[in-house]
Amino acid sequence: MAGTQSWLPKLGLDLRGGTTITLTAKNVDPATGNAVDQNSLEQARLVIQNRVDSLGVGESEVTVSGDNQIVVSVPNMQEQELIDLVGQTAILNFRLVYLAQPVAPMIPSPSGSPSGTPSGEGSAQPSGEPTGSAAPSGEPSGSATTEGNGRPAPNLPTVPPPSPGSEGADIPEAESMGWQPTEAEYQQFMAYTCDQPPVDNPRQPLITCSEDGTEKLLLGPSIIEGQDLTDANAGIPQGELQWVVNLSFNNEAAQTFAEATTMLSQKQEPQNRFAIVLDGTSISAPTVDEPIPGGQAMIQGNFNQQSAQQLANVLKYGALPLAFDISSVDTVSATLGGEQLEAGMIAGAIGLALVLLYAIAYYRGLFVVIISSLAIAAAMTYACMVLLGESMGFALNLPGIAGAIVAIGVTADSFIIYFERIRDEVREGRTLRTAVETGWQRARSTIIISDAVSMLSAIILFILAIGSVKGFAFTLGLTTIIDLAVVLFFTKPLVVLLARTKFFGGGHKLSGLDARHLGVKSLPGRRRAVAGGRA
Repeated sequence: MAGTQSWLPKLGLDLRGGTTITLTAKNVDPATGNAVDQNSLEQARLVIQNRVDSLGVGESEVTVSGDNQIVVSVPNMQEQELIDLVGQTAILNFRLVYLAQPVAPMIPSPSGSPSGTPSGEGSAQPSGEPTGSAAPSGEPSGSATTEGNGRPAPNLPTVPPPSPGSEGADIPEAESMGWQPTEAEYQQFMAYTCDQPPVDNPRQPLITCSEDGTEKLLLGPSIIEGQDLTDANAGIPQGELQWVVNLSFNNEAAQTFAEATTMLSQKQEPQNRFAIVLDGTSISAPTVDEPIPGGQAMIQGNFNQQSAQQLANVLKYGALPLAFDISSVDTVSATLGGEQLEAGMIAGAIGLALVLLYAIAYYRGLFVVIISSLAIAAAMTYACMVLLGESMGFALNLPGIAGAIVAIGVTADSFIIYFERIRDEVREGRTLRTAVETGWQRARSTIIISDAVSMLSAIILFILAIGSVKGFAFTLGLTTIIDLAVVLFFTKPLVVLLARTKFFGGGHKLSGLDARHLGVKSLPGRRRAVAGGRA
């Protein structure tokens, strides 16, 4: 612990506070007509687990509940932050920008709005090459009064027509890069406001807004979809100071991306941009300064570490096979977690006090062995929890504390087996020192079998259990191993040493090893006075 400068264990969701979200799948399996495909549900769970794990959060739990729900529990994370992370469940795609128009930012809702990724900023560059300049946030990026070919904008309709994607035939993938908007689609773009929900059909054009609501965009059909992205990561290029997001595409998408960036690099603002769309919202729309071959690209903008990593995570794990509704959000405050931790510690202290009172009343002076062994076991358990938390992310939760409390009884059981075996050996006529050794030989197998049963129970429970119950099973298994080590290498040698002292070996009435307490008239091997003065 001193070497790692780690003195406190990591605490789980129910002790340090955090958030639990229940997601309900709303997709219907066409094969059954009324059930969610379980393979898709498991795939979605893995994607969400990857998103959460990418943040380096310890003891996060993503589990399937029932036949259509996923429960996400993450400690030490605020409600809106977790919603932003797992709530982005639509198909991810890349679209070409045809028109862009700045708009006044919308007033955020009371719950807040997603943040952390630049929208309408940045530039896409070949990975590892010098970057271009980024367009200022909110700066006009294209004409708002011409259609892109110079003709005047038509009069706005009184009633906005349906947005693209809600009707009409799908555009073939081969025609996506050559798409041009119709008069009606242009009118829809001019009449669109950012409070309207977008209709995101990858094979049709899309009218949407940037994530911060400061820009609306008319986008062509999808040219690359999320599953074509093989990797996305955030970092700072060598010799640079600004965070960037690096992208990697598969072979087919790499060729498409090279053709698209070649075409975009020859156009003017805003048609030299491509938009990254998730849940129908543009999370980033960088410009392209030059062709990007090889399937490697780099997005630059006003990123910090958090926003760059968040965008990389969304790009890498953004495509889910199902869409979800957020059914419930439960938040445990740090205050409530502290109260639960305090209650667990009080329960443990009461259990320990009862064991010690029993030891003093029944075993008298031998309680020194019990209390010192329990102290050694407690110190080893605490150190293991701290070091496992530092090295493997183990987080102590309330069921884990329950497992540690149960371990007090398991350890005390080992003492009772050994002490009672010593009594049996003395009753059979052996001396105290001999009884300590022979009693240990016979008690050892019983102690090992008892701990093996506890360990087997912990292993089976850990494998079959879900959620925080795994914390109970893990702690029970850990303390069982520690109990065996303490009994073998500390308790037994200590009893041997005490048996050689006058107080314990001589059978003092307060030692717990006196003849009356052991159930014999006198300790075998001791000299006693008889009538006539002879021994």
